[in-house]
Amino acid sequence: MVRRDSWIIDGNYSGTFDIRFEACDTVIFLDVPRLICLWRVLKRRALYRKGGRPDMAQGCDEKLDLEFLKFLRWVWDYPTRTRSKVLKLMRENSPGEDIFLLRTQADIEGFLKRVRCKAARSPADAPSWGTPRL
Repeated sequence: MVRRDSWIIDGNYSGTFDIRFEACDTVIFLDVPRLICLWRVLKRRALYRKGGRPDMAQGCDEKLDLEFLKFLRWVWDYPTRTRSKVLKLMRENSPGEDIFLLRTQADIEGFLKRVRCKAARSPADAPSWGTPRL
């Protein structure tokens, strides 16, 4: 997949970080506080409690089971167990890429606004992505 001209891969699959970071030109890391992440997971669970989410394969319905509880625990533990490892891997494997660390909804909306603005202009007039942060 990373050999294509353009691609987007989301997720926290650390087993493929080295492959993805080597091939990418931009990393967008959503570093949202754990309480907001938990709220969004629970809200999504409530919204799709009677069926599958539009972004999931058919038959992958939201369930309230042991796996869901394990996922909630993983989300809660992420800042203390995984975050520093991911940041370290990004620093080590993405020296030439633009890296954006988006922590708040305002950061995310501002980034999306810059992307939309850039997409609406011709490449010669397009503003830069901004200053990468990590």
